[in-house]
This record gives sequence, C-alpha cells and structure tokens, in this order.
Amino acid sequence: MSNADQPDKSSREQSLVQQLIPYSFYSFIKEERIFIGLLGIFFFAAGISFPYAHIAMWVGFFFAGYSAIANDSIQTIGTFLASNQDKPWWMLWIYIGGIFLVTVTISWILFDGDVSYQRLTSKGFNETPTQFTFLQVAAPLFLLILTRLRMPVSTTFLLLSCFAASASSITGVLGKSLSGYFLAFAAGLTVWLVVTKTLETKFSNSSPKKFWTPVQWITSGSLWAVWVMQDAANVAVYLPRSLSTGQFLVFALFIFFGLGILFYLKGDKIQQIVTEKSRVTDIRSATIIDFIYAVLLIYKLTVSTVPMSTTWVFLGLLAGREVGMSLTGKGVHLGHPMPKVLRMVFRDLSYALFGLFISILLAVSINEDVRREIFAMIGL
Repeated sequence: MSNADQPDKSSREQSLVQQLIPYSFYSFIKEERIFIGLLGIFFFAAGISFPYAHIAMWVGFFFAGYSAIANDSIQTIGTFLASNQDKPWWMLWIYIGGIFLVTVTISWILFDGDVSYQRLTSKGFNETPTQFTFLQVAAPLFLLILTRLRMPVSTTFLLLSCFAASASSITGVLGKSLSGYFLAFAAGLTVWLVVTKTLETKFSNSSPKKFWTPVQWITSGSLWAVWVMQDAANVAVYLPRSLSTGQFLVFALFIFFGLGILFYLKGDKIQQIVTEKSRVTDIRSATIIDFIYAVLLIYKLTVSTVPMSTTWVFLGLLAGREVGMSLTGKGVHLGHPMPKVLRMVFRDLSYALFGLFISILLAVSINEDVRREIFAMIGL
C-alpha cells in the first residue's frame, strides 16, 4: 500500500469510530485521556489499599487533599487569581501557601495535634477512623471528576458524609450550610444594590490606585485563613484526630505543594465559575467580595463547631451579587441581563444540589446506621 493511501485509511477508521461513539463524547475522551488514565490508576489504588487502615488513611488523604483544594479554590483564591493575572504564579503560591502553613500550625499547637480548629469534635466526626471502605477512600475521586466537569460542589458534604456516624450529623451540616447560603445571598444582594451605582460605576470608569493591591492581598489572605479554619476538616477527617510531628509535616507539605500545582494551572477549569461573573477581574470588586465572604465565614465559625459547606456560602454570595448588579446596573451598563443571571444562579445551585445527592448516596452506601435512619426519615 502506498503512502498516499495511509491518510485515507486513517480517515476511514476515524469516521467509523465517530459513527460508533457520539462525537462530543469521543472528543471528551480524546481530550481527557491522560486524566481518565490517572483516574483509573487512582481507583485501583483505592481498591487495593482500603483493607489496610494505616495505608488507606493516607491514600484517602492524598486524594482528598488535592481534590478538595482544587474544587474549593473558586471560593477563596478564585477572585485572587482572577484579579492578579499579571503576577507570577509562584508569587501567589508562596503567599497563599505560607498562610496555609501558619494557619494549620497554630491549630496543631493550640488544639493538641488537631489541624481542623476542632471542626471534627462535633458528634459523629470526633473519632479517628480505624477501618475504611472502598467508597470512603475513593470518594475524593468522585469530587475530582465533578471538579473536572466544572461543578462547584460541596466538599464538606461529599467527604464528611462518608464518615458520618449518624444521619443527624449530615442534617446538622446541611442545616448550617443552607442557612449560610441564604444569609450570603441576602448579604450579596443588599450590598450590591447599594454599591453598584456608586462604587462599581466609579470602578468601571477608572483604573485602581496602587494601594488596592496590598488591601486586596490582606483581605484575600484573611479570607483564605478563615476558610482553612472551616474546611481543613474535610481532608483531616481521614487522619488521626491528633497528628504527630511527622504526620503533621506530611499533611501540611502535601497540601502546600498541591497549592503550587493549582496556582501553576491558574485554578484549572473550575476557575470559569468565577471569571464568568461580572467584573471579578477588577481588584477592587474582588476585594469587596472577599471581605464580605470573610465576614460571613467568621460569623459562621463562631456559631458552632459543626462543619459547614463554604461552597454554598460562596455561591449564595455570588448569586446575590449578580442579582443586585443586574437590578441596579442597567442604566450604567453593569451586570448581566436578569435572564442570564438566573440561568447562572440556577446552574450553580443545581450543581451544588447534585453534589449533595451524590454525598447522601455515598453515605447511605457506606454506613448501615445512616442508611437505616435516612430510610426511616422518608418512611421506607
């Protein structure tokens, strides 16, 4: 066969493949082949490690450490990344990574080896796991898939639900998270109904002064520290409730270097959830978002030690902000049209609810007591 025939044969084979497999699905598989290959290896690792608790806890932690940070990056460092695209990625990483190390070290010292700021002391999460199921170790991989699909789901629900000792533990997290969403929505709506025609209009017609950079870095750094206080529990749930020095170093350094990968990738695909919103690349608008979000998290942090989905709070804040800007920004050409805003709000909330559904499904599959309680609640 001549060389001229080779392209024709290749084209025919490609056409046959596309006939057998939908083109969009085929394109997705081709584009994500490396990710899918790694995912297969990770599921295999979860399958062979879960019977051995001392190994499974670290495998689960490694999976959870990166997947939780990757999905939750949109909340705390998403606006930071979006408004600092002109800065070297390593500079942003060293700053945010350094704050992480300081924050978890303080918790480790103050709370006798606990890096979660006592988020895991509430009933249902206070005991160190002594055995694991396959789904508990593999749960972060489902989160990794949803992150790759740009779905901002709650890592708190998806990871902590797998270790809940009772249905009341899940409902406690759900109640606190739902109240956080509506509180954040109200705060975002109220603030941007006021500032859209004043501050946002002024921002859109002028360049930020130099003092905004240190203000935003301080605000974003504070927000990140508060987020770590809330969400470190999501990855620490796999580990002993009191870490030794060696265990703490593995915990802290793994996430530190994981953050480096995330900054190198500029937030990866899920960063679109932030960048599609109105004017988040303006350092002044990003600073206001981060400040209000930090205040909300500090408030929720002091209410109780029950874990909470910070994702739901963040989505509520962005939703309220977009609605407020749409209502008051028409005359000054700020904000998206209301139909587009409602589509974004509905889509983000539906993704969060989908993550909640997956979380409950995992909890029911893993824990017989939780399964019995939930079935009793719905009359089955």
